[in-house]
Amino acid sequence: MSQAQQNTSSSTGAAPRSGPLAGVRVLDIATFIAAPFCGTILADFGAEVIKIEQPGEGDSLRQFGTVTECGDSLIWLSEARNKQTATLDLRQPEGAELFRQLVAESDVVLENFRPGTLEKWGIGYEDLIKINPRLVMLRISAYGQTGPKNQEPGFARIAHAFSGLANLAGEADGPPVVPGSTSMADYTSGMWGAIGVLLALRVVEAGGAGQFIDIGLYESVFRLLDEMAPAYARYGVVRERLGADVVNVVPHSHYRCAGGEWVALACSNHRMFERLAGAMGQPDLALAYPNGTVRVANREAINRRVADWIAGLSLVEVLRQTQEAGVPCAQIYTIEDIFKDPQYAARANMLTVQDARAGELVLPAAVPRLSATPASFRHSGRGLAADNDAVYQGLLGLSAERMQALRQARVI
Repeated sequence: MSQAQQNTSSSTGAAPRSGPLAGVRVLDIATFIAAPFCGTILADFGAEVIKIEQPGEGDSLRQFGTVTECGDSLIWLSEARNKQTATLDLRQPEGAELFRQLVAESDVVLENFRPGTLEKWGIGYEDLIKINPRLVMLRISAYGQTGPKNQEPGFARIAHAFSGLANLAGEADGPPVVPGSTSMADYTSGMWGAIGVLLALRVVEAGGAGQFIDIGLYESVFRLLDEMAPAYARYGVVRERLGADVVNVVPHSHYRCAGGEWVALACSNHRMFERLAGAMGQPDLALAYPNGTVRVANREAINRRVADWIAGLSLVEVLRQTQEAGVPCAQIYTIEDIFKDPQYAARANMLTVQDARAGELVLPAAVPRLSATPASFRHSGRGLAADNDAVYQGLLGLSAERMQALRQARVI
C-alpha cells in the first residue's frame, strides 16, 4: 500500500471508506462526462475521488441538462456523487504547484484536456511521474494522444460519427440519426477508462511502475462494433443502416402490437425461431427457413409474417405467448414504464436519496453488482469548492492564512 493510500481517510478528514477500492486516492481534473465517469465508478466502489474544478466556474456539467433549484444540474448531482469537490486553477504556477503536491499524495489522475495542454502547464505525465513514480493517469481525448487528428476537438456526437456508429443508426432510406444517447461515447470511454485504471493499479500493486492510459472517444465505440472491421477487411462488406433490424439475424427487430405498443423480439438462432414459429401457430416457417443464411436472404418476407402476427395481438398476449414459448421479447420502454416495472424495483436499479441542497433525488444505481463488496452511496454531487478546506488544509496542511491568500488570488 502506498503512502497516499495509507493517508486516505485521516488526512482529508473524510469518514473512512469501505469497498474494494478503499485506500485509493483519485484526482479528477477532467470535465463533462467521459473521464469523470471513470471517477464515478471508482468512487462508487470506495475510492476517494477529489474532483478539481476551475475556481468561480466549476465543471460545465453543473449547467448541462436540467438545472435544479440548487443551481446544479441533475446530471451533476448524479454523476459527481461520492466525490469531494475542490477548486484549483491549474493554469497559474501556484495552482500547478499545489496540484503537484496533491499528486504526490495520490494514486490516480483523470484528465481529458486536449493533448499537450497539461504539458504546457508543466503537469504532463512525464512531469508527474518524477513526483510519484507509481502514478496512474487516465487520458481521454477526442482522438487519443497520437495521430494526425490528435489536436482536433470532439464530443460524443463526433465520436459516434468517426467510429462508424452513427452511419448504422436510422432507417435504410433515411439519414443517420443519434444512436440512442448523445453521450454514449462519453460513458463507454469512462467504463473503458475504469478498466484501464484498475489494470494499471494491479501492476503497481505487484511492484511495477505507474503508467498512463490513452483512450480516444471514438475508439471506445469502434471497439463495440462486432464483426464490422473483419467483414470489410475480408469480404469488402460495408454495413449500412437497417433501421430496427440487424445485419446477420432475422427476425430480430421491433414490431407493433394491436394497441400501438412496440416490442423488441430477438431470434438469434434456429432453436429460437422454431419456438417462435410454434407460438405463432405457423410451424411451416421453421421448415421453410431452416437456417440463418436463408432467413437473412428472406428478411422482408419473414418480418412481414412476424409483424402481421404481432399486429393482431395485444401487448399482454404477445408477451405471454412469447414467454411461454421461451422466445426473448420485451416491451420497448419509456422512462415512465421503467419507473413502474417490478423488475427494476426488485433489483433496486434506482436509488431514492436525500440531498442537502436539492432535496429528494432518484438516481441510477451503481453497476456492477458485487456480492461481497457492493457499491455504496455517500452523497450526491456537492457544491462548488465544498471540500477545499478538507483537501488543502486536511491533506496538504495549508494554514488558514495561506488558504485566504489563495482565494484572493483566485488560485482556489
